[in-house]
Amino acid sequence: MRLIHTSDWHLGQTLHGQDRDHEHQAFLNWLLEQLEQQQADALLIAGDIFDTVNPPLQAQQRLYDFIVAAHQRLPALEVVMIAGNHDSGSRIELPAALLARLNTHARGRVRWLEDAVLDCEHLLLPLHNAQGQVAAWCIALPFLRPAEVTGGALGEHYLPGMTRVHQTLIEAAQIRRQPGQALIAISHAHMAGGAVSADSERNLVIGNAEALPASLFPESLAYVALGHLHRPQQVAGQARIRYSGSPMPLSFAEVDYPHQILCIELDGEQLGSVAALPVPRSVGMQRVGPLPLEQTLATLSALEACSLPREQQPWLEVRVSLDAPQPDLRQQIEQALEGKGYRLVRIASHYPRAQGSPSPEGDALTLPDPATLFSQSWQARYGQPADAEVMADFATLLEAVSLQGETL
Repeated sequence: MRLIHTSDWHLGQTLHGQDRDHEHQAFLNWLLEQLEQQQADALLIAGDIFDTVNPPLQAQQRLYDFIVAAHQRLPALEVVMIAGNHDSGSRIELPAALLARLNTHARGRVRWLEDAVLDCEHLLLPLHNAQGQVAAWCIALPFLRPAEVTGGALGEHYLPGMTRVHQTLIEAAQIRRQPGQALIAISHAHMAGGAVSADSERNLVIGNAEALPASLFPESLAYVALGHLHRPQQVAGQARIRYSGSPMPLSFAEVDYPHQILCIELDGEQLGSVAALPVPRSVGMQRVGPLPLEQTLATLSALEACSLPREQQPWLEVRVSLDAPQPDLRQQIEQALEGKGYRLVRIASHYPRAQGSPSPEGDALTLPDPATLFSQSWQARYGQPADAEVMADFATLLEAVSLQGETL
């Protein structure tokens, strides 16, 4: 049996306010081609399908158009998609009855029956091979918030609750599967030891309570398809427990990630092989700096110009090392980029901190006057004293604020 594992599409995501629909559509078109070329039996989408709980209509249309197109090309293909922490579980499940007619299983929430009994039937899915036979059982485990597993308790109650859910589902799956049928899981979670992408991944629960141990997935599971962490990686060095990673960089911190999907071969009850399929990048992303302003401008001026349509022009982040604020910084950078065909989405200024700078809080026993406090803050922030012009501007501003206060 052949599976395709992907996650963290984040449909509807913007990059510093800029629309990325072209990139999302390019990925989905490419994924359709891969499903056909690989003759996949099932597609696993491990959460964070959308970027927000209330995604734009265009993002929702992209998802459902993709599912319809996949069903038209591969009528026997089964799709399993679960909600991630960015998703609304209710929204993911809302069209479940309709999607089932397209061989798509949408699971957004766990269900509890009377007497706190987990509804295993809802989360256990048989997967079929090309001959229409059940070749595997899939445990579909959407992102679980503390209240869903502990009744609202946090901290030390979270891990026991998660352990109980996993054990219950695995035991139920073991009962259902027949000899020769594999047991797999799809989950959206933060596993202990995973490498995170700080700029685009949210904490799932609180502190270290969110990090789950690999022991939740015993050896009886042939493969575990994970979502949430954007960097492709194995968990605890186990080839059978993996994050596929996001299919495209969701921040500039992810520019150098090897974005991919995974092609999984199951050999009966066992994992056969795992192969990475690199995702082509439809829009480039480039970081410049941090460099001193003069070097930054020279580097930007030396960039090779490209003549692509705007929706395909590379994204650009510029990081500049400054000794003091530059009021016309953006203007200088935009002039250096004129005619280059890049989309500038962020300028980050970096200032050196002078060692031994006076604390902006001043003397603990006396309250400094506003000018002194401002001067100390400037010194601590920029590593050098504020010049006379800056102090004059501050005095003018302070006087205006004082006059306004007198009229109130």
